[in-house]
Amino acid sequence: MFEGFQTLEVDCGDARIFARRAGDGPAVLLLHGFPQTHLMWRDVAPRLADRFTVICADLRGYGASSCPASSADHAPYAKRAMARDMVALMAELGFSSFMVAGHDRGGRVAYRLALDHPDRVERLAVLDIVPTADAWDRADARLALGYWPWSLLAQPEPLPEKLLASAADAIVDDALGGWGSSPETFSAGVRQAYVEALRDPAHAHAICEEYRAAARLDRKHDHADSAAGRRIACAVLALWSGQGALAEWYAGEGGPLALWRGWAGDLRGHAVQGGHFFPEEAPAQTAAELSAFFAGPETTAREGNALVRKSA
Repeated sequence: MFEGFQTLEVDCGDARIFARRAGDGPAVLLLHGFPQTHLMWRDVAPRLADRFTVICADLRGYGASSCPASSADHAPYAKRAMARDMVALMAELGFSSFMVAGHDRGGRVAYRLALDHPDRVERLAVLDIVPTADAWDRADARLALGYWPWSLLAQPEPLPEKLLASAADAIVDDALGGWGSSPETFSAGVRQAYVEALRDPAHAHAICEEYRAAARLDRKHDHADSAAGRRIACAVLALWSGQGALAEWYAGEGGPLALWRGWAGDLRGHAVQGGHFFPEEAPAQTAAELSAFFAGPETTAREGNALVRKSA
């Protein structure tokens, strides 16, 4: 996996971020979800590296990245803090602006990054999510039962931490096989890597803090932005699972695109074949969708005018 990719550990201030990098051209940052790590991009990233400089990062508290101390309000694990990590990471690598794609939790970091740092994000792709406040504001029994991490992992410590660390294999198996995806998608090695990442007590605590922040601070930040009329300035691509919850739950409101239109003016997107983990189920299709979007007219113009930002 990740043959030809450089391994990086970057000090981003209060977090040390692990990442892999390869390719040349405009910069694309790929962010993972739960219960994954950057490994979820193992079959997508090499395809994108033919045209782009690709950076796959572990979010703070996940994978091989560090676990900064948290606080009573969970602010160190709000998407705002996690987005700052990514700005620092990309700046350290020589990119003052870049494109970003995020799946699941990584998608929430990605759109927060675009809202908080509009000068940094050139294009944004969000995979199988709707905005956090929109999801919580519409939460019902389907969310509580179907996407149990939202409520379970947001409970006060130490219960969710103990569940994650002591039953990591059951947590991973339920998630990978229960959200519209096929367990056969994941090799034994990838599954084990996800399990081991959850077993570490420090990472288990950090992940729970991230879910607690999502249930509180991330919602607050979204509501404040909505009230202020703040919108995502760059072009946005929204992809979601045609077999998953998003295609069904929000159909009465016009589907996921209708919710994203409240946040973005330059918007496109559609459902794709596969379950929640479609980037791992259908990497060739996912890479093709992302490549076509990231190689839009603005990107092509920059390439033609030799204005592509590269690391020294």
